[in-house]
Amino acid sequence: MPFDSLPQMFFARARALAGRPRYRSRSGDTWHEVTWQQMAERVVDVAAGLLEFGVSAGDRVALLAATRAEWMEIDLATLACGALTVPIYPSNLAAECGYIVANSDSSIVFVENDTQRAKIERVRAEGFELDGIRQRVSPRAVLSIDGSDETVSFAGTMARGRAAGPSARAEVERRTAALRRDDLATIVYTSGTTGPPKGVLQTHGNHLAAVESVLSLGIVREGDVDFFFLPLAHSFARLIEYLGLAAGTTTAFARSIDTVAADLASARPHLVPAVPRIYEKLYARIHAVRDGGSGLKQALFDWAVGVGREHSRYVRDGQPVPALVGLQYALASRLVFARIHHLLGGNIRYMTSGGAPLARDIAEFFHAIGILILEGYGLTETTPVLTVNRPDAYRFGTVGRPLDCCQVQIAHDGEILGRGANVARGYYRRPEETAESWDATGWFHTGDIGEFDADGFLRITDRKKDLIKTSGGKYVAPQKVENLLKLQPHVSQAVVIGDQRNYCVALVTLDADAMAVWARENGVTTTTPAALSAEPTVRALVEREVAAVNAQLASFESVKKFHILPEELTVESGDLTPSLKVKRKVVAQRFEREIAALYA
Repeated sequence: MPFDSLPQMFFARARALAGRPRYRSRSGDTWHEVTWQQMAERVVDVAAGLLEFGVSAGDRVALLAATRAEWMEIDLATLACGALTVPIYPSNLAAECGYIVANSDSSIVFVENDTQRAKIERVRAEGFELDGIRQRVSPRAVLSIDGSDETVSFAGTMARGRAAGPSARAEVERRTAALRRDDLATIVYTSGTTGPPKGVLQTHGNHLAAVESVLSLGIVREGDVDFFFLPLAHSFARLIEYLGLAAGTTTAFARSIDTVAADLASARPHLVPAVPRIYEKLYARIHAVRDGGSGLKQALFDWAVGVGREHSRYVRDGQPVPALVGLQYALASRLVFARIHHLLGGNIRYMTSGGAPLARDIAEFFHAIGILILEGYGLTETTPVLTVNRPDAYRFGTVGRPLDCCQVQIAHDGEILGRGANVARGYYRRPEETAESWDATGWFHTGDIGEFDADGFLRITDRKKDLIKTSGGKYVAPQKVENLLKLQPHVSQAVVIGDQRNYCVALVTLDADAMAVWARENGVTTTTPAALSAEPTVRALVEREVAAVNAQLASFESVKKFHILPEELTVESGDLTPSLKVKRKVVAQRFEREIAALYA
Protein backbone atom coordinates (compact mmCIF):
# COMPACT_ATOMS: atom_id res chain seq x y z
CA MET A 1 0.00 0.00 0.00
CA PRO A 2 1.21 3.54 -0.64
CA PHE A 3 2.37 5.38 2.48
CA ASP A 4 1.57 8.96 3.50
CA SER A 5 5.01 9.77 4.92
CA LEU A 6 8.54 8.46 5.39
CA PRO A 7 8.22 7.72 9.13
CA GLN A 8 4.92 5.93 8.55
CA MET A 9 6.70 3.74 5.99
CA PHE A 10 9.57 3.05 8.40
CA PHE A 11 7.38 2.11 11.37
CA ALA A 12 5.22 -0.16 9.18
CA ARG A 13 8.29 -2.00 7.89
CA ALA A 14 9.72 -2.19 11.42
CA ARG A 15 6.57 -3.91 12.66
CA ALA A 16 6.68 -6.40 9.79
CA LEU A 17 10.40 -7.19 10.15
CA ALA A 18 10.76 -6.64 13.89
CA GLY A 19 13.38 -9.28 14.77
CA ARG A 20 15.47 -9.04 11.61
CA PRO A 21 18.69 -6.98 11.46
CA ARG A 22 18.13 -3.40 10.26
CA TYR A 23 21.72 -2.24 10.34
CA ARG A 24 25.25 -3.21 11.27
CA SER A 25 28.02 -0.98 12.57
CA ARG A 26 31.63 -2.08 12.90
CA SER A 27 33.91 -1.55 15.86
CA GLY A 28 37.35 -3.04 15.33
CA ASP A 29 36.78 -6.46 13.76
CA THR A 30 33.29 -6.88 15.20
CA TRP A 31 29.99 -6.01 13.54
CA HIS A 32 27.20 -5.01 15.95
CA GLU A 33 23.61 -5.55 14.79
CA VAL A 34 20.48 -3.60 15.63
CA THR A 35 17.09 -5.10 14.75
CA TRP A 36 14.20 -3.28 13.13
CA GLN A 37 12.31 -3.26 16.42
CA GLN A 38 15.31 -1.91 18.32
CA MET A 39 15.84 0.83 15.75
CA ALA A 40 12.15 1.77 15.86
CA GLU A 41 12.35 2.09 19.65
CA ARG A 42 15.46 4.26 19.36
CA VAL A 43 13.76 6.49 16.78
CA VAL A 44 10.71 6.97 19.00
CA ASP A 45 12.93 7.74 22.00
CA VAL A 46 14.88 10.37 20.05
CA ALA A 47 11.64 11.85 18.71
CA ALA A 48 10.17 12.04 22.22
CA GLY A 49 13.42 13.63 23.39
CA LEU A 50 13.12 16.27 20.66
CA LEU A 51 9.61 17.05 21.91
CA GLU A 52 11.15 17.67 25.34
CA PHE A 53 13.46 20.21 23.66
CA GLY A 54 10.35 21.98 22.37
CA VAL A 55 10.45 20.83 18.74
CA SER A 56 7.12 21.62 17.06
CA ALA A 57 5.66 20.43 13.79
CA GLY A 58 7.32 22.39 11.00
CA ASP A 59 10.47 23.15 13.01
CA ARG A 60 13.89 22.55 11.44
CA VAL A 61 16.50 20.20 12.90
CA ALA A 62 19.97 20.49 11.32
CA LEU A 63 22.20 17.42 11.13
CA LEU A 64 25.96 17.95 10.80
CA ALA A 65 27.56 14.50 10.79
CA ALA A 66 29.22 11.84 8.67
CA THR A 67 27.28 8.79 7.52
CA ARG A 68 26.48 6.51 10.45
CA ALA A 69 23.50 4.69 11.96
CA GLU A 70 22.58 7.59 14.25
CA TRP A 71 22.23 9.84 11.18
CA MET A 72 19.23 7.86 9.93
CA GLU A 73 17.75 7.55 13.43
CA ILE A 74 17.89 11.32 13.95
CA ASP A 75 16.48 11.91 10.47
CA LEU A 76 13.51 9.59 11.04
CA ALA A 77 12.93 10.92 14.57
CA THR A 78 12.87 14.48 13.25
CA LEU A 79 10.35 13.54 10.57
CA ALA A 80 8.23 11.61 13.11
CA CYS A 81 7.92 14.87 15.09
CA GLY A 82 6.50 16.55 12.01
CA ALA A 83 9.69 18.61 11.76
CA LEU A 84 12.09 19.03 8.81
CA THR A 85 15.61 17.62 8.57
CA VAL A 86 18.32 19.99 7.30
CA PRO A 87 21.41 17.92 6.32
CA ILE A 88 24.85 19.58 6.41
CA TYR A 89 28.03 18.02 5.02
CA PRO A 90 30.71 17.50 7.70
CA SER A 91 33.24 18.95 5.23
CA ASN A 92 31.46 22.32 5.18
CA LEU A 93 33.33 25.26 6.67
CA ALA A 94 32.01 27.02 9.77
CA ALA A 95 30.61 29.95 7.76
CA GLU A 96 28.79 27.57 5.40
CA CYS A 97 27.32 25.66 8.34
CA GLY A 98 26.28 28.94 9.91
CA TYR A 99 24.57 30.11 6.74
CA ILE A 100 22.56 26.88 6.40
CA VAL A 101 21.50 26.88 10.06
CA ALA A 102 20.51 30.55 9.88
CA ASN A 103 18.82 30.44 6.47
CA SER A 104 16.79 27.35 7.37
CA ASP A 105 15.85 28.71 10.84
CA SER A 106 17.05 25.47 12.43
CA SER A 107 16.17 25.44 16.15
CA ILE A 108 18.14 22.28 17.00
CA VAL A 109 21.52 21.24 15.58
CA PHE A 110 22.87 17.71 15.93
CA VAL A 111 26.65 17.58 15.50
CA GLU A 112 28.81 14.48 15.29
CA ASN A 113 31.65 15.37 17.63
CA ASP A 114 33.65 18.19 19.23
CA THR A 115 35.17 19.19 15.87
CA GLN A 116 31.75 19.79 14.33
CA ARG A 117 30.41 21.35 17.54
CA ALA A 118 33.24 23.90 17.41
CA LYS A 119 31.98 25.13 14.00
CA ILE A 120 28.51 25.83 15.34
CA GLU A 121 29.73 27.32 18.61
CA ARG A 122 32.07 29.62 16.67
CA VAL A 123 29.36 31.05 14.45
CA ARG A 124 26.95 31.19 17.39
CA ALA A 125 29.44 33.28 19.35
CA GLU A 126 30.98 35.37 16.58
CA GLY A 127 28.46 35.29 13.75
CA PHE A 128 29.61 34.59 10.19
CA GLU A 129 30.05 36.22 6.82
CA LEU A 130 29.47 34.29 3.62
CA ASP A 131 29.63 36.11 0.29
CA GLY A 132 28.90 39.44 1.91
CA ILE A 133 26.08 38.19 4.14
CA ARG A 134 26.69 38.85 7.84
CA GLN A 135 24.47 37.04 10.30
CA ARG A 136 24.32 35.45 13.74
CA VAL A 137 23.22 31.90 14.55
CA SER A 138 21.11 31.12 17.61
CA PRO A 139 19.83 27.53 17.70
CA ARG A 140 17.98 26.50 20.86
CA ALA A 141 20.30 23.52 21.45
CA VAL A 142 23.40 21.90 19.96
CA LEU A 143 23.44 18.14 20.60
CA SER A 144 26.49 15.90 20.07
CA ILE A 145 26.15 12.34 18.76
CA ASP A 146 29.46 11.32 20.34
CA GLY A 147 29.06 13.57 23.39
CA SER A 148 29.01 12.23 26.94
CA ASP A 149 27.14 15.14 28.55
CA GLU A 150 23.57 13.85 28.88
CA THR A 151 22.12 17.34 28.71
CA VAL A 152 23.45 17.97 25.18
CA SER A 153 24.06 14.55 23.64
CA PHE A 154 22.32 12.01 21.42
CA ALA A 155 22.26 9.47 24.25
CA GLY A 156 20.88 12.09 26.60
CA THR A 157 18.16 12.97 24.10
CA MET A 158 17.12 9.32 23.94
CA ALA A 159 17.14 9.10 27.74
CA ARG A 160 14.93 12.21 27.98
CA GLY A 161 12.55 10.65 25.49
CA ARG A 162 12.31 7.40 27.45
CA ALA A 163 11.74 9.30 30.68
CA ALA A 164 8.99 11.42 29.10
CA GLY A 165 6.62 8.45 29.32
CA PRO A 166 3.61 7.27 27.31
CA SER A 167 2.23 10.74 26.67
CA ALA A 168 5.31 11.76 24.64
CA ARG A 169 5.20 8.53 22.62
CA ALA A 170 1.52 9.09 21.95
CA GLU A 171 2.30 12.61 20.70
CA VAL A 172 4.96 11.20 18.33
CA GLU A 173 2.39 8.72 16.98
CA ARG A 174 -0.17 11.51 16.58
CA ARG A 175 2.25 13.73 14.65
CA THR A 176 3.37 10.86 12.42
CA ALA A 177 -0.25 9.96 11.64
CA ALA A 178 -0.99 13.59 10.75
CA LEU A 179 1.70 13.77 8.05
CA ARG A 180 0.70 13.80 4.39
CA ARG A 181 2.63 13.46 1.16
CA ASP A 182 2.42 17.18 0.44
CA ASP A 183 4.09 18.07 3.74
CA LEU A 184 7.70 19.23 3.62
CA ALA A 185 10.21 16.65 4.85
CA THR A 186 13.57 18.29 4.38
CA ILE A 187 15.49 21.29 3.10
CA VAL A 188 18.58 20.07 1.26
CA TYR A 189 21.20 22.69 0.50
CA THR A 190 23.00 22.22 -2.78
CA SER A 191 26.75 22.70 -2.75
CA GLY A 192 27.05 25.66 -5.09
CA THR A 193 30.35 26.76 -6.64
CA THR A 194 29.48 30.46 -6.38
CA GLY A 195 27.30 32.28 -3.88
CA PRO A 196 25.57 30.76 -0.86
CA PRO A 197 23.96 27.33 -1.30
CA LYS A 198 20.28 27.02 -2.24
CA GLY A 199 17.87 25.07 -0.04
CA VAL A 200 15.78 22.60 -2.04
CA LEU A 201 12.29 21.98 -0.60
CA GLN A 202 11.58 18.24 -0.74
CA THR A 203 8.28 16.74 0.45
CA HIS A 204 7.50 13.31 1.86
CA GLY A 205 5.70 12.62 -1.41
CA ASN A 206 8.77 13.55 -3.47
CA HIS A 207 10.83 10.93 -1.64
CA LEU A 208 8.10 8.27 -1.61
CA ALA A 209 7.43 8.68 -5.34
CA ALA A 210 11.11 8.09 -6.13
CA VAL A 211 11.34 5.14 -3.71
CA GLU A 212 8.21 3.45 -5.07
CA SER A 213 9.36 3.81 -8.67
CA VAL A 214 12.87 2.48 -8.07
CA LEU A 215 11.55 -0.33 -5.85
CA SER A 216 9.40 -1.61 -8.72
CA LEU A 217 12.54 -2.18 -10.84
CA GLY A 218 13.70 -5.14 -8.73
CA ILE A 219 17.15 -3.73 -7.98
CA VAL A 220 16.69 -4.05 -4.20
CA ARG A 221 15.23 -7.08 -2.43
CA GLU A 222 14.12 -7.80 1.11
CA GLY A 223 17.02 -9.23 3.10
CA ASP A 224 19.73 -7.69 0.92
CA VAL A 225 22.76 -6.14 2.58
CA ASP A 226 23.52 -2.63 1.30
CA PHE A 227 26.83 -0.94 2.06
CA PHE A 228 27.03 2.69 3.11
CA PHE A 229 29.87 5.16 3.03
CA LEU A 230 28.48 7.94 0.82
CA PRO A 231 27.48 11.11 2.70
CA LEU A 232 23.83 10.88 3.75
CA ALA A 233 23.68 14.66 3.42
CA HIS A 234 23.65 13.97 -0.34
CA SER A 235 20.25 13.14 -1.82
CA PHE A 236 21.56 10.14 -3.78
CA ALA A 237 22.68 8.36 -0.61
CA ARG A 238 19.46 9.29 1.14
CA LEU A 239 17.38 7.79 -1.67
CA ILE A 240 19.29 4.51 -1.34
CA GLU A 241 18.71 4.45 2.42
CA TYR A 242 14.97 5.17 2.14
CA LEU A 243 14.85 2.53 -0.58
CA GLY A 244 16.44 0.08 1.88
CA LEU A 245 13.82 0.92 4.49
CA ALA A 246 11.03 0.30 2.00
CA ALA A 247 12.53 -2.95 0.69
CA GLY A 248 13.61 -4.33 4.07
CA THR A 249 17.40 -4.47 3.66
CA THR A 250 20.19 -4.60 6.22
CA THR A 251 22.51 -1.62 5.97
CA ALA A 252 26.20 -2.11 6.77
CA PHE A 253 27.83 1.21 7.70
CA ALA A 254 31.51 1.71 6.91
CA ARG A 255 33.50 3.13 9.81
CA SER A 256 34.90 5.91 7.64
CA ILE A 257 35.95 6.64 4.07
CA ASP A 258 39.45 5.46 4.97
CA THR A 259 38.23 1.98 5.99
CA VAL A 260 35.91 1.36 3.04
CA ALA A 261 38.06 -1.38 1.48
CA ALA A 262 38.34 -3.44 4.68
CA ASP A 263 34.72 -2.87 5.71
CA LEU A 264 33.42 -3.73 2.25
CA ALA A 265 35.21 -7.08 2.19
CA SER A 266 33.94 -7.91 5.68
CA ALA A 267 30.34 -6.74 5.18
CA ARG A 268 29.87 -8.89 2.03
CA PRO A 269 27.05 -6.70 0.66
CA HIS A 270 24.70 -7.36 -2.24
CA LEU A 271 24.36 -3.69 -3.20
CA VAL A 272 26.96 -0.92 -3.19
CA PRO A 273 25.98 2.66 -4.09
CA ALA A 274 28.88 4.88 -5.13
CA VAL A 275 29.80 7.89 -7.23
CA PRO A 276 31.92 7.72 -10.42
CA ARG A 277 35.07 8.89 -8.64
CA ILE A 278 35.02 5.70 -6.53
CA TYR A 279 34.78 3.51 -9.65
CA GLU A 280 37.55 5.50 -11.32
CA LYS A 281 39.85 4.90 -8.36
CA LEU A 282 38.94 1.21 -8.18
CA TYR A 283 39.51 0.84 -11.94
CA ALA A 284 42.91 2.52 -11.60
CA ARG A 285 43.83 0.37 -8.59
CA ILE A 286 42.99 -2.87 -10.41
CA HIS A 287 45.10 -1.84 -13.39
CA ALA A 288 47.96 -0.73 -11.17
CA VAL A 289 48.03 -4.21 -9.64
CA ARG A 290 47.95 -5.66 -13.14
CA ASP A 291 50.87 -3.47 -14.24
CA GLY A 292 52.90 -4.47 -11.18
CA GLY A 293 52.60 -8.18 -11.91
CA SER A 294 54.88 -10.42 -13.93
CA GLY A 295 54.56 -10.65 -17.69
CA LEU A 296 52.67 -13.94 -17.30
CA LYS A 297 50.20 -12.43 -14.84
CA GLN A 298 49.66 -9.42 -17.09
CA ALA A 299 48.97 -11.69 -20.05
CA LEU A 300 46.53 -13.76 -17.97
CA PHE A 301 44.70 -10.64 -16.83
CA ASP A 302 44.45 -9.26 -20.38
CA TRP A 303 43.19 -12.61 -21.68
CA ALA A 304 40.57 -12.81 -18.94
CA VAL A 305 39.33 -9.26 -19.55
CA GLY A 306 39.17 -9.94 -23.29
CA VAL A 307 37.04 -13.01 -22.65
CA GLY A 308 34.91 -11.00 -20.22
CA ARG A 309 34.29 -8.30 -22.81
CA GLU A 310 33.19 -10.89 -25.37
CA HIS A 311 30.91 -12.53 -22.81
CA SER A 312 29.51 -9.10 -21.89
CA ARG A 313 28.62 -8.30 -25.50
CA TYR A 314 26.48 -11.43 -25.83
CA VAL A 315 24.73 -10.75 -22.52
CA ARG A 316 24.05 -7.09 -23.37
CA ASP A 317 22.70 -7.99 -26.80
CA GLY A 318 20.39 -10.60 -25.28
CA GLN A 319 22.01 -13.38 -27.28
CA PRO A 320 22.88 -16.89 -26.08
CA VAL A 321 26.50 -17.14 -24.93
CA PRO A 322 28.38 -19.70 -27.08
CA ALA A 323 29.52 -22.75 -25.13
CA LEU A 324 33.22 -22.07 -25.70
CA VAL A 325 32.90 -18.46 -24.56
CA GLY A 326 30.97 -19.64 -21.51
CA LEU A 327 33.70 -22.14 -20.60
CA GLN A 328 36.43 -19.54 -21.10
CA TYR A 329 34.50 -17.03 -19.01
CA ALA A 330 34.08 -19.53 -16.18
CA LEU A 331 37.86 -20.12 -16.23
CA ALA A 332 38.61 -16.39 -16.34
CA SER A 333 36.27 -15.85 -13.41
CA ARG A 334 37.98 -18.54 -11.36
CA LEU A 335 41.56 -17.47 -12.16
CA VAL A 336 41.22 -13.65 -12.21
CA PHE A 337 37.83 -12.13 -11.50
CA ALA A 338 37.16 -14.09 -8.31
CA ARG A 339 40.02 -12.25 -6.58
CA ILE A 340 38.48 -8.88 -7.39
CA HIS A 341 35.04 -10.05 -6.24
CA HIS A 342 36.58 -11.31 -2.99
CA LEU A 343 37.95 -7.82 -2.26
CA LEU A 344 34.40 -6.50 -2.73
CA GLY A 345 32.89 -9.05 -0.38
CA GLY A 346 32.04 -11.77 -2.88
CA ASN A 347 28.25 -11.23 -2.85
CA ILE A 348 27.71 -8.16 -5.01
CA ARG A 349 24.68 -8.40 -7.28
CA TYR A 350 24.67 -4.78 -8.44
CA MET A 351 26.61 -1.59 -7.87
CA THR A 352 24.87 1.72 -8.51
CA SER A 353 26.30 5.00 -9.71
CA GLY A 354 24.97 8.54 -9.50
CA GLY A 355 25.96 12.13 -8.83
CA ALA A 356 28.00 12.57 -12.04
CA PRO A 357 28.46 10.84 -15.42
CA LEU A 358 30.25 7.47 -15.35
CA ALA A 359 32.69 6.83 -18.19
CA ARG A 360 31.33 4.16 -20.53
CA ASP A 361 34.66 2.31 -20.65
CA ILE A 362 34.59 1.89 -16.88
CA ALA A 363 31.03 0.49 -16.93
CA GLU A 364 32.02 -1.92 -19.71
CA PHE A 365 35.16 -3.04 -17.85
CA PHE A 366 33.28 -3.86 -14.64
CA HIS A 367 30.61 -5.75 -16.56
CA ALA A 368 33.37 -7.73 -18.26
CA ILE A 369 34.67 -8.86 -14.86
CA GLY A 370 31.16 -9.77 -13.71
CA ILE A 371 29.92 -6.64 -11.93
CA LEU A 372 26.96 -4.71 -13.32
CA ILE A 373 26.95 -1.00 -12.44
CA LEU A 374 23.47 0.47 -12.80
CA GLU A 375 23.84 4.16 -13.53
CA GLY A 376 21.06 6.64 -12.89
CA TYR A 377 20.55 10.36 -13.26
CA GLY A 378 18.90 13.13 -11.35
CA LEU A 379 19.49 16.15 -9.17
CA THR A 380 18.68 17.27 -5.64
CA GLU A 381 15.73 19.10 -7.19
CA THR A 382 14.36 15.80 -8.55
CA THR A 383 14.75 13.95 -5.22
CA PRO A 384 17.19 12.94 -6.74
CA VAL A 385 16.38 10.70 -9.69
CA LEU A 386 14.79 10.97 -13.12
CA THR A 387 16.19 8.00 -15.04
CA VAL A 388 17.72 4.64 -14.13
CA ASN A 389 19.34 1.73 -15.90
CA ARG A 390 17.66 -1.41 -14.65
CA PRO A 391 18.73 -5.06 -14.40
CA ASP A 392 16.68 -6.11 -17.41
CA ALA A 393 17.23 -2.94 -19.47
CA TYR A 394 20.59 -1.21 -19.32
CA ARG A 395 22.85 0.47 -21.82
CA PHE A 396 26.36 1.63 -20.96
CA GLY A 397 27.11 5.23 -21.79
CA THR A 398 23.54 6.18 -20.87
CA VAL A 399 21.73 6.89 -17.59
CA GLY A 400 18.77 4.67 -18.42
CA ARG A 401 15.11 5.32 -19.05
CA PRO A 402 12.75 7.65 -17.14
CA LEU A 403 11.05 6.35 -14.01
CA ASP A 404 7.28 5.93 -14.06
CA CYS A 405 6.84 8.71 -11.47
CA CYS A 406 8.06 11.42 -13.83
CA GLN A 407 8.32 12.71 -17.37
CA VAL A 408 11.58 13.68 -19.05
CA GLN A 409 11.94 15.64 -22.28
CA ILE A 410 14.64 17.49 -24.20
CA ALA A 411 14.19 21.21 -24.83
CA HIS A 412 14.97 22.83 -28.18
CA ASP A 413 18.46 23.78 -26.98
CA GLY A 414 19.22 20.25 -25.76
CA GLU A 415 18.53 20.90 -22.07
CA ILE A 416 16.98 18.05 -20.09
CA LEU A 417 13.65 18.90 -18.44
CA GLY A 418 11.86 16.90 -15.75
CA ARG A 419 8.37 16.96 -14.28
CA GLY A 420 6.60 14.62 -11.87
CA ALA A 421 5.74 13.57 -8.34
CA ASN A 422 9.42 13.36 -7.36
CA VAL A 423 10.29 16.91 -8.46
CA ALA A 424 10.80 19.26 -5.49
CA ARG A 425 8.76 22.40 -4.82
CA GLY A 426 11.48 24.96 -5.37
CA TYR A 427 14.19 26.80 -3.45
CA TYR A 428 13.64 28.05 0.08
CA ARG A 429 13.42 31.85 0.19
CA ARG A 430 14.66 32.08 -3.42
CA PRO A 431 11.61 33.02 -5.54
CA GLU A 432 13.67 34.39 -8.43
CA GLU A 433 15.90 31.30 -8.70
CA THR A 434 12.80 29.09 -8.37
CA ALA A 435 11.13 30.90 -11.26
CA GLU A 436 14.28 30.51 -13.35
CA SER A 437 14.47 26.74 -12.83
CA TRP A 438 10.77 25.77 -12.74
CA ASP A 439 8.74 27.07 -15.68
CA ALA A 440 5.05 27.93 -15.63
CA THR A 441 4.01 24.44 -16.76
CA GLY A 442 5.91 22.69 -13.96
CA TRP A 443 8.96 21.54 -15.91
CA PHE A 444 12.22 21.70 -13.97
CA HIS A 445 15.17 22.83 -16.10
CA THR A 446 18.13 20.67 -15.05
CA GLY A 447 20.95 22.64 -16.66
CA ASP A 448 22.24 19.40 -18.21
CA ILE A 449 22.48 18.72 -21.94
CA GLY A 450 21.38 15.32 -23.23
CA GLU A 451 19.64 13.24 -25.86
CA PHE A 452 17.50 10.11 -26.07
CA ASP A 453 18.58 7.22 -28.25
CA ALA A 454 16.16 5.27 -30.43
CA ASP A 455 15.26 2.95 -27.53
CA GLY A 456 14.52 5.69 -25.01
CA PHE A 457 17.80 5.63 -23.08
CA LEU A 458 19.02 9.05 -21.99
CA ARG A 459 22.60 10.10 -22.67
CA ILE A 460 24.09 13.08 -20.81
CA THR A 461 26.53 15.04 -22.92
CA ASP A 462 27.45 17.84 -20.48
CA ARG A 463 26.36 20.59 -18.13
CA LYS A 464 24.78 23.48 -20.01
CA LYS A 465 26.89 25.98 -18.09
CA ASP A 466 30.05 23.88 -18.42
CA LEU A 467 30.09 23.75 -22.23
CA ILE A 468 33.24 25.35 -23.56
CA LYS A 469 32.95 27.67 -26.54
CA THR A 470 36.35 28.23 -28.10
CA SER A 471 37.29 31.55 -29.65
CA GLY A 472 36.77 29.81 -33.00
CA GLY A 473 33.09 29.28 -32.15
CA LYS A 474 33.34 25.52 -31.58
CA TYR A 475 31.53 23.92 -28.60
CA VAL A 476 33.47 21.39 -26.51
CA ALA A 477 31.95 19.10 -23.86
CA PRO A 478 34.70 19.01 -21.22
CA GLN A 479 33.38 15.97 -19.34
CA LYS A 480 33.78 13.84 -22.45
CA VAL A 481 37.45 14.79 -22.76
CA GLU A 482 38.05 14.52 -19.01
CA ASN A 483 36.59 11.01 -18.84
CA LEU A 484 38.92 9.88 -21.64
CA LEU A 485 41.90 11.38 -19.83
CA LYS A 486 40.97 9.69 -16.55
CA LEU A 487 40.96 6.31 -18.30
CA GLN A 488 44.68 6.67 -19.03
CA PRO A 489 46.80 4.48 -16.72
CA HIS A 490 48.75 7.24 -14.99
CA VAL A 491 46.15 10.04 -14.88
CA SER A 492 43.91 10.32 -11.82
CA GLN A 493 41.95 13.55 -12.35
CA ALA A 494 41.54 16.01 -15.21
CA VAL A 495 39.98 19.43 -15.67
CA VAL A 496 39.69 20.80 -19.20
CA ILE A 497 39.88 24.58 -19.76
CA GLY A 498 39.24 26.47 -23.01
CA ASP A 499 36.21 28.78 -22.86
CA GLN A 500 36.78 31.80 -25.14
CA ARG A 501 40.32 30.56 -25.86
CA ASN A 502 41.69 29.40 -29.17
CA TYR A 503 42.46 25.88 -27.90
CA CYS A 504 41.81 23.56 -24.95
CA VAL A 505 44.27 22.78 -22.15
CA ALA A 506 44.05 20.45 -19.16
CA LEU A 507 45.08 20.30 -15.54
CA VAL A 508 45.80 16.70 -14.56
CA THR A 509 46.84 14.82 -11.42
CA LEU A 510 48.84 11.62 -11.22
CA ASP A 511 47.49 8.28 -10.06
CA ALA A 512 49.55 7.42 -6.97
CA ASP A 513 49.28 3.62 -7.29
CA ALA A 514 50.11 3.53 -10.99
CA MET A 515 53.01 5.95 -10.53
CA ALA A 516 54.45 3.85 -7.71
CA VAL A 517 54.59 0.87 -10.07
CA TRP A 518 56.10 3.01 -12.85
CA ALA A 519 58.74 4.44 -10.49
CA ARG A 520 59.74 0.97 -9.29
CA GLU A 521 60.03 -0.35 -12.84
CA ASN A 522 62.08 2.66 -13.97
CA GLY A 523 64.41 2.82 -10.98
CA VAL A 524 63.01 6.14 -9.76
CA THR A 525 63.34 6.51 -6.00
CA THR A 526 61.01 9.50 -5.72
CA THR A 527 57.47 8.13 -5.55
CA THR A 528 55.26 10.97 -4.27
CA PRO A 529 52.99 12.55 -6.90
CA ALA A 530 54.28 16.01 -5.93
CA ALA A 531 57.90 15.07 -6.68
CA LEU A 532 57.07 12.99 -9.74
CA SER A 533 55.01 15.81 -11.30
CA ALA A 534 58.26 17.75 -11.85
CA GLU A 535 60.13 14.85 -13.49
CA PRO A 536 60.74 15.29 -17.28
CA THR A 537 60.26 11.54 -17.82
CA VAL A 538 56.89 11.69 -16.11
CA ARG A 539 55.85 14.61 -18.28
CA ALA A 540 56.83 12.59 -21.35
CA LEU A 541 54.77 9.67 -20.02
CA VAL A 542 51.66 11.83 -19.55
CA GLU A 543 52.28 13.52 -22.89
CA ARG A 544 51.99 10.13 -24.62
CA GLU A 545 48.73 9.43 -22.80
CA VAL A 546 47.30 12.84 -23.71
CA ALA A 547 48.26 12.14 -27.33
CA ALA A 548 46.38 8.81 -27.14
CA VAL A 549 43.26 10.71 -26.03
CA ASN A 550 43.67 13.37 -28.73
CA ALA A 551 43.71 10.63 -31.35
CA GLN A 552 40.05 9.97 -30.40
CA LEU A 553 38.99 13.63 -30.60
CA ALA A 554 38.31 16.25 -33.22
CA SER A 555 41.06 18.83 -33.57
CA PHE A 556 39.05 21.63 -31.94
CA GLU A 557 38.36 19.56 -28.78
CA SER A 558 41.82 18.04 -28.39
CA VAL A 559 44.12 19.03 -25.52
CA LYS A 560 46.97 21.11 -26.91
CA LYS A 561 48.83 21.63 -23.61
CA PHE A 562 48.60 20.31 -20.06
CA HIS A 563 49.94 20.97 -16.59
CA ILE A 564 50.54 18.27 -13.96
CA LEU A 565 49.32 19.37 -10.54
CA PRO A 566 51.45 18.28 -7.56
CA GLU A 567 48.51 16.91 -5.58
CA GLU A 568 44.96 15.59 -5.96
CA LEU A 569 41.94 17.86 -6.03
CA THR A 570 40.00 17.28 -2.80
CA VAL A 571 36.89 18.32 -0.91
CA GLU A 572 39.10 19.70 1.86
CA SER A 573 40.98 21.98 -0.53
CA GLY A 574 37.66 23.32 -1.82
CA ASP A 575 38.21 21.99 -5.35
CA LEU A 576 35.51 19.29 -5.17
CA THR A 577 31.93 19.27 -3.94
CA PRO A 578 31.07 16.75 -1.19
CA SER A 579 29.78 14.44 -3.95
CA LEU A 580 33.27 14.65 -5.55
CA LYS A 581 32.36 16.80 -8.55
CA VAL A 582 34.87 19.40 -9.70
CA LYS A 583 34.17 23.04 -8.84
CA ARG A 584 35.38 24.35 -12.18
CA LYS A 585 35.38 28.05 -11.33
CA VAL A 586 37.20 27.41 -8.05
CA VAL A 587 39.86 25.31 -9.79
CA ALA A 588 40.26 27.87 -12.58
CA GLN A 589 40.79 30.65 -10.02
CA ARG A 590 43.12 28.64 -7.80
CA PHE A 591 45.36 27.64 -10.70
CA GLU A 592 45.03 30.85 -12.68
CA ARG A 593 48.81 31.27 -13.01
CA GLU A 594 49.36 27.72 -14.27
CA ILE A 595 46.55 28.09 -16.80
CA ALA A 596 47.90 31.44 -17.99
CA ALA A 597 51.29 29.81 -18.60
CA LEU A 598 49.64 27.20 -20.85
CA TYR A 599 48.33 30.02 -23.05
CA ALA A 600 51.51 32.13 -22.95
